[in-house]
Amino acid sequence: MTRLQQCIRTTALAILGCVATCAPLYAQDAPKRPIRLLVPSPAGGPSDFAARLVTNRLSEALGRNVIVDNRPSVNGILASEIAAKSPPDGNTLLVGNNGTLVMNVGLYRKLPYDPIRDFVPITQLLSAGTALVASTRFAPQTFKELVTAARKDPGRINIGVAGANGAVGTEVLKQAAAIKLNNIPYKGSSPTEQAIIAGEIDVALLSVPVVAPQVRAGRMKIYGVTTAKRSNLMPDVPTIREQGLEGYEFGNWHGLLAPAGTPDKYVREIHRETVRILNSKDIQDIVLARGNEVIANTPEEFAAKLKRDVPRYKKLIAESGIEMQ
Repeated sequence: MTRLQQCIRTTALAILGCVATCAPLYAQDAPKRPIRLLVPSPAGGPSDFAARLVTNRLSEALGRNVIVDNRPSVNGILASEIAAKSPPDGNTLLVGNNGTLVMNVGLYRKLPYDPIRDFVPITQLLSAGTALVASTRFAPQTFKELVTAARKDPGRINIGVAGANGAVGTEVLKQAAAIKLNNIPYKGSSPTEQAIIAGEIDVALLSVPVVAPQVRAGRMKIYGVTTAKRSNLMPDVPTIREQGLEGYEFGNWHGLLAPAGTPDKYVREIHRETVRILNSKDIQDIVLARGNEVIANTPEEFAAKLKRDVPRYKKLIAESGIEMQ
C-alpha cells in the first residue's frame, strides 16, 4: 500500500468514526431544537390568542423555544397542510379549530389533510362564542331589521366570511333566516374585523372576545350572539335564538395537535404542561376576561370529539345546501 493510499484510508476511517459518534449526539440533541407552533390565522385572531396564551410558559416547561408561525390562508388550510406533512419528531405543533379540523371536511372535495388520520390530538385549549356584528355605517339597527333589509333586496348586503367556521355559520344563518347575503371571504378573523370597522363589508360573524372591545368603543355594532346562552362578556346582548331564529347555535374552539406518528412521550409531556398552564389562576383570569372558557381535556377526549363532530358537521353542511369547493 502506497503512502497516498494509507493517507486516504486513514482519512476515510476518521470520517466514518466521526459519523458514528456524531450521529447519536445529533439524535440526542434533536428534541432540543425549537418547536414550531403553526397557527392558521394572522396575529391578533382567536387562534393566535390561544397559541400565545401558552407559548412562553410552555417554552420554560419544556426547556425548548416554542415559536409561533402564523400561516394565514382561506379557511386555515395552509397551516394545517404544513403540519400534516411535517416530520413527526416532536418539533412541530398546530393550533387547529372547529373550522380547520371539522367544517373544512364538509366544505372541500379534496382537502389536503385528514383531521383524524393526519394529526394526534393533544388537548383542546379554549372555546368562545360568536357574534353577528355590523359596520356602524350599515343602516339596520337590530337583527330583525337586518333580516327585513336582506329580504327586501336579496344579495345586496355583503357579509364577511372569516374561515370555515364563518363560512358554515353564515350559510346556516342564511338558510335559517331565509335570506340571501353576498359572501366576501377573508383570511381569518383579524382582516374581517378591520373590514367591518372600515365599512368595507356590512356584517360578519366573529368571535365574541374579538368584537367586545370594538362594540364598546363604538367602532361596530352587534345584533346578537350565536350561542345557546348569552355571553358573560356581553350579558346585555341577546342571542340570535332569542330574536326568533330557533335552533340556530354556533360557537368555536381551539385545540393543540401534532403530526400523526409523533412519539407518545412528547404528546404526553406537552399535554401535561399545557393543561397545567391553562389551569393556573392568572391564565384562567385572562381567558374569562376575554369571554372564553378553558377546556383542557385529554388527548383521548379530544380525539373522540373529532371522530364525533367531523361526520356530524359534514352531514349538516350537506343538508344546508352549501356547495363543496
